[in-house]
Amino acid sequence: MQLTDIFAQLGGMDQVAKELGISPAQASMGAAALVPAILGGMKKQAQTQPTGLEGLAGLLGGLGGGSLLDEVLAPKATNVSRGNDVLGQIFGSKDVSRTVAQGASTQTGLDPALLKKMLPMVAMLVAGYMAKQNMTSNAQPANQGGVLGGALGGVLGSVLGGGASNNAGGLGNVLGGLLGGGRAAPNLAQLLDLNSSKNPLDELLSMAAKLQK
Repeated sequence: MQLTDIFAQLGGMDQVAKELGISPAQASMGAAALVPAILGGMKKQAQTQPTGLEGLAGLLGGLGGGSLLDEVLAPKATNVSRGNDVLGQIFGSKDVSRTVAQGASTQTGLDPALLKKMLPMVAMLVAGYMAKQNMTSNAQPANQGGVLGGALGGVLGSVLGGGASNNAGGLGNVLGGLLGGGRAAPNLAQLLDLNSSKNPLDELLSMAAKLQK
């Protein structure tokens, strides 16, 4: 199950489509191409934070937490400056954002200018959703996910190719409620190898650098 499918269930893709003047299908296609790089940036944050995943959880909270998701879902124009703040933290520069949008354009055929407008909204959806699920995950016993265990583990599992686990956290429960059941969300400790150099964002930036030579 892709993260964009969850956003569609929540009404996020309809709202993005409405604000950008495109179809929900185009919004979902664009978001699906953008999400891996966004998660890659968050993975890098988890790797560089002194306190690891707890540091990432604190970062998401400081950027607005669950209210980022609420802002996009609300029936009014989204304050994308909050999404740009998220992107500034996880990407570090506007050049990276432009590269991500261009990469998504190559993948989908959508206008890179459109994807650049979509990027902060999708970043808000991802960050806000993860922050909300972190609260759910923290309500679970310690052996059922811990800080961001269920939420980030499940999100990364659907997008970065993680395996199933019997040790489900918050996202596993949410998926069950939204989608009528299914496999458990992967445990973050099993899924996210912080010592691994494999990262969708790094791969995209490396490919873009080669093309510019």
